[in-house]
Amino acid sequence: MAAPAVPCYLGWDFSTQQLKVIAIDEQLRVIYEDNIHFDKDLPEFRTHCGVYVHNDKLTVTSPVLMWVKALDMILEKMKSSGFNFSHVRAFSGAGQQHGSVYWKEGASQILKNLSPDLPLHQLLKACFSVSDSPVWMDSSTASQCLSLEKAVGGAQHLANITGSRACERFTGNQIAKIYSQNPEVYAQTERISLVSSFAASLFLSAYAPIDYCDASLAGMKLEEGDIAISLGTSDTLFLWIQEPTPALEGHIFCNPVDSQAYMALLCFKNGSLMRERIRDDCASGSWDEFSKALKCTVVGNNGNLGFYFDVIEITPEAVGIHRFNRDDNKVPNFPKEVEIRALIEGQFMAKRIHAEKLGYKIMPRTRILATGGASCNKEILQVLSDVFSAPVYTIDTANSACLGCAYRAIHGLVAETSVSLADVVKLAPEPRLVVTPTAGADQLYQPLLKRYAELEQKVVYCPISFHLAN
Repeated sequence: MAAPAVPCYLGWDFSTQQLKVIAIDEQLRVIYEDNIHFDKDLPEFRTHCGVYVHNDKLTVTSPVLMWVKALDMILEKMKSSGFNFSHVRAFSGAGQQHGSVYWKEGASQILKNLSPDLPLHQLLKACFSVSDSPVWMDSSTASQCLSLEKAVGGAQHLANITGSRACERFTGNQIAKIYSQNPEVYAQTERISLVSSFAASLFLSAYAPIDYCDASLAGMKLEEGDIAISLGTSDTLFLWIQEPTPALEGHIFCNPVDSQAYMALLCFKNGSLMRERIRDDCASGSWDEFSKALKCTVVGNNGNLGFYFDVIEITPEAVGIHRFNRDDNKVPNFPKEVEIRALIEGQFMAKRIHAEKLGYKIMPRTRILATGGASCNKEILQVLSDVFSAPVYTIDTANSACLGCAYRAIHGLVAETSVSLADVVKLAPEPRLVVTPTAGADQLYQPLLKRYAELEQKVVYCPISFHLAN
């Protein structure tokens, strides 16, 4: 779709499965959206859900040149649609967390001297010392994590310093792995970028610094007391907090909206891919059938609880499928509709349990702001509302990271005049109420939440072979 000939601002998102772009006008209205889906639009890279899962099932990477070619493709699509780039006043972008890009010695000179006659992916094909970048789904750096925690005096001390204990997907541990296992590759590397700073570098024709803020929270106009939940390839829960308490699970970051506040984050690796797998197994690949199953089963699922981790989960550290009946006995399977509700209830109960472990309290004015692909499914959001006992709101686009980047692009032009981001987004549409809690759901879930937390201790990480056998 072609954008009107008015001043506009772009927001980019280099996510796990897609490259996405949004344009907004000066009234903060979305006037253009597009995307490149890596698996579908770039089949020559042979990724599955945007990544390569290696034979050890722990190492997960994405080809750097796929991201570069995706940018070539989406810019060409925008040009072909009649998008007028001369009207772009500013743009900003985000990238999947933790992914790292390794620029080969001499790459900066190539970046500075790019020719407009060739696409970027051809110009940059020899610029990366590591062709497949480690990404956030990687779980292969356990030894590096242990070494880091030991060096600083333990996991809790590291969390006190940085906001997080050592996590296998974190960039520092990924760099340490490459340094120790591939020293010649590390020696050939002149610069390491995050995915976000790598993307900025493509536009700048020079290495971009690292931005330590986050765009999701900005795009959803989160306020103190709210919860934002991104239901994407990973599920991510964001909390606005004033007094951080670093713990061994979850993470504390700078707040991108208020420099005097903080953002707490919980990441759950088994998100949309897990939901899609159960949809395929139990609902003939149909989201309509999936939704019908949620509607025809009772709140609380008659006490049946499940844990669904196709890959090693982050919170908690566990893997495998674990089903328990109302008597807490492990069972081999559920009827299909029970399986679907057990999956969705379990995912949201885990989020509430671990948010409360970080000190978060559900308050009468709490709103849940949902984004990501699954936020379009009203039945899934109804379960979310029931489990958290709070109303669920959405924004008009599922691409909140893109939207947040576009807002930050506008803010970037006026930030030095002490204008706050809150002032910039005053004209933005308010989140839309989608569902409210079912009457009586809170009383029903309270004992289930307690049971779920206790059962979770039974499935926390132990040898993978045991879990896969179950």
